[in-house]
Amino acid sequence: MLKGFKEFALGGNLVEIGVGLVMALALVALITSLVENVLMPIIGALTGGAGAGIDQLWTATINDSTIMFGAFVAAFITFLSVAAAVYFFIVRPYQAYQARNAGPDEDAGPSEVDLLTQIRDSLATR
Repeated sequence: MLKGFKEFALGGNLVEIGVGLVMALALVALITSLVENVLMPIIGALTGGAGAGIDQLWTATINDSTIMFGAFVAAFITFLSVAAAVYFFIVRPYQAYQARNAGPDEDAGPSEVDLLTQIRDSLATR
């Protein structure tokens, strides 16, 4: 039982997952900063927010409760930006790398047609 846990905890996959998580969190922080500090103020200025970010725009107050539609739109734009960055800077290059390095599978062995041909030839010689 402890041996299995030790293999899991010290295995290469766990380290790779940890590195991937750290890199993903750093990427999210970078893209979030770009969206919140650059894109949202530009959108706010274009929509009449007078330099305010989009998250301060489009608010409604009902019975002392403030509904912030702009904050939701800002979060949605951040999500789309992170998803696009992950896709275009991680997924697509990795797929291209995999396709470029994918060669014929050497362990595949003979195909079914080859095996059937060998069986046929073997039976024909008997």
